[in-house]
Amino acid sequence: MTDWGGRAGLPVIDVAALPGGAPGAAGAAAEQIGRACRERGFFYVTGHGVPAGLLDQLAAASAEFFALPLGDKLEIAMERGGRAWRGYFPVGAELTSGRPDLKEGLYFGAELPDDDPRVVAGLPLHGRNLFPRQVPRLRPLVLSYLDVLTRAGQAVLAGVALSLGLDAGYFAAGYTADPTILFRIFHYPPSPPGDDGWGVGEHTDYGLLTLLAQDDSGGLQVAAPEGWTDAPPIPGTLVCNIGDMLDRLTGGWYRSTPHRVRNTSGHGRLSFPFFLDPGFADEVPPLPDRAAAGDGGRRWDGQDLRAFTGTYGDYLLGKVSKVFPQLRRDVLED
Repeated sequence: MTDWGGRAGLPVIDVAALPGGAPGAAGAAAEQIGRACRERGFFYVTGHGVPAGLLDQLAAASAEFFALPLGDKLEIAMERGGRAWRGYFPVGAELTSGRPDLKEGLYFGAELPDDDPRVVAGLPLHGRNLFPRQVPRLRPLVLSYLDVLTRAGQAVLAGVALSLGLDAGYFAAGYTADPTILFRIFHYPPSPPGDDGWGVGEHTDYGLLTLLAQDDSGGLQVAAPEGWTDAPPIPGTLVCNIGDMLDRLTGGWYRSTPHRVRNTSGHGRLSFPFFLDPGFADEVPPLPDRAAAGDGGRRWDGQDLRAFTGTYGDYLLGKVSKVFPQLRRDVLED
């Protein structure tokens, strides 16, 4: 595998021409995206349109929040978010493969008013966000970031569509016409010397596409054919990786790739994963022309994504409820 200009064999792809730019540039970007999805499942993105100033302000406000006393942060604990599953969780409260992660974080999603039909119906993961009174600037920054990242994610998905021989607007007119939008802000305390725990353990993401902004601490590792490899921050880029639903859509031709984080920087690490996923009520059958293209190889966790039936919401709730068992009892089994 050659290095395409990135780190650890991950390419750096300029998506500025997507979705409606010059055909030659858009086609070149799509070709690079397709290759990255097949060979790594991860790549860096430039030309994404995210203002550096917005991310800098978001990072500063996030650091201010995580520096608050625990009691202040717990004023917006996830238990207070109800069925929307929004708010703060402390270190150790989120599980990966049943093991507590060494991180704390904030969960956000699309901001919906109380009279939205989905909220009225009590649909899990839908509703208002919880924001800290102590850091009032965090609310407008998060909502602006959601808007900007949604546009960036749709542009990358246009490249994914073109790489599959589909119309550039295939996802925007279908699976992500009314997408499930989730956003996290994570703070990873430094890993104690000699500790074998993980900030977040080995996992794949659930949906279509993840766009990750990270500070300069490092710590992200990606499973590659040659073994675990670092994916360090590159200034001005976002890390992009594909999730289980794009794996399913392509019959495994585009494979969602395991990744993990351990913060050995000696100081706190901030990361900002944004998830652009299918509509909550959408079923995600394999693409007919690509279903037979998958190699049928065994996934790292033994799961057969083609065996799943139901909506994306069903899949997402099944996954997230394992991360927060208490919320599963309080929200899904009430």
